[in-house]
Amino acid sequence: MRIGLDGYPLSEPLTGVGHYTLELALALARNFPADEFELVSPQPFNPANTDGIDHGSISNLRLTQAKSSSLRGHWWSVGLPMYARRARFDLFHGTNFEVPLWKRRRTVVTVHDLSTLLHPETHRRRAVRRARVRLPLVAKVADAIITPTAAVKGEVCDRLKVKPEKVVAIHEAPRRGFRPMTSADTIPVRKRLGIEDEFLLFVGTLEPRKNLLTLLKACDEVITRTSTLPQLVVAGGEGWLIQETLSFLNSPPLRDRVRLTGYLNDQELCALYSSCRAFIYPSLYEGFGLPPLEAMACGAPVIASRVAALQETLGEAAILIEPLDVQTLGRTIVEILKDEKRRATLRDAGIKHAAKFSWDEAAKLTHDVYEALL
Repeated sequence: MRIGLDGYPLSEPLTGVGHYTLELALALARNFPADEFELVSPQPFNPANTDGIDHGSISNLRLTQAKSSSLRGHWWSVGLPMYARRARFDLFHGTNFEVPLWKRRRTVVTVHDLSTLLHPETHRRRAVRRARVRLPLVAKVADAIITPTAAVKGEVCDRLKVKPEKVVAIHEAPRRGFRPMTSADTIPVRKRLGIEDEFLLFVGTLEPRKNLLTLLKACDEVITRTSTLPQLVVAGGEGWLIQETLSFLNSPPLRDRVRLTGYLNDQELCALYSSCRAFIYPSLYEGFGLPPLEAMACGAPVIASRVAALQETLGEAAILIEPLDVQTLGRTIVEILKDEKRRATLRDAGIKHAAKFSWDEAAKLTHDVYEALL
């Protein structure tokens, strides 16, 4: 088979969809050496994302920057269909909600979540308008749809009126490098970033859906009403609509106990996951929840929101609470900081649970979808 994959997410610093695209492409190439795979993008690939690919051992994966007269306006409607025809793809996999609406080959699309439709208040209006028009069309045109969880599959079938047999739920996985690190390896990273020995960790883009404000309010209550003074480390790039969050963050006494690191590389993230007292993920909605699963793989005790996808992904290996319950989150933070035995139990359970997920398995299930269509 000759398979094209959407390489657009690899042109910018990697977030969830970018990690999914890269890890899936690498696992497909590793596990199916007789097939050819090609990541295609109209924009240059970010070297930080692709320089580590060993083309010597993975010779059946190509990265192509396709020429296009209009990068954004007509890539999906004109540029990509023309390139796909020249490249003679047997199938094209849109890894980021998109496939060409005009096509001559089989197509698969990954729908990571329906947050733009189910929680439009957490997205820019332009993105919501586009999703309302585009997602139903893509779901109709694609020959198969992949979702990261059964929870999202149910939402896709219900909201986009898709038959269940057209949708396959395939779990994602922590990246291979996310494993527990020793103290000797984590200390230099924490010192460089100005992080104390005992800290709580949040990782994610600063945007309304990630619900950082609830975590900040819980930490503020912990600091003002108890003798506990945890440092909260917030790792992630700035998104949008965060004025209220930043304003609350800069108020005393919270501003002295929060450390904003910005975007971190994998080694830095692994060091923080491995050494935090707890990883906290109060997201209002998720399609899968890769950060808390990667935190588990590194041995972090996890506190997360009780929402459908996270319940499916994290199972009983995490403490789950209602996403807007500030008081319960505050009490849970105090309890987990004081109870070393419980942290150890969560650590062991998390490592064991995260080991059940693998990109090789995700690639094999995805390849089954390709074969079924062809």
